[in-house]
Amino acid sequence: MLKMGNRMKNKEYKIENKENRLENVENNRERASSAKYIYILFSIFFSVAANAQCAMCRAALAGDSNVKKAEAVNNGIVYLMVIPYLLVAIIGYLIYRMYQSKKKKAE
Repeated sequence: MLKMGNRMKNKEYKIENKENRLENVENNRERASSAKYIYILFSIFFSVAANAQCAMCRAALAGDSNVKKAEAVNNGIVYLMVIPYLLVAIIGYLIYRMYQSKKKKAE
């Protein structure tokens, strides 16, 4: 009977341990999500204004006499931004077509 009592205590201890672990996991998730919200709030309210150009580009384009150079730099920035978006769009379209062809084969 003594062994039986120890087994019952052991099972109760294991159950309590599982419950404690589940509570700890939930608490950790809550802390992590609250930390994310705090980080987002800080990044929104305490953001630092940044210049869009490096110091060399800014110095080269400063003034009214360099309008054509400034337009060229701006066009270059647009081209540099467009290429990655096009690549992602093309890859997404190819994946979409692949799934559509698999659906047609399944029917």
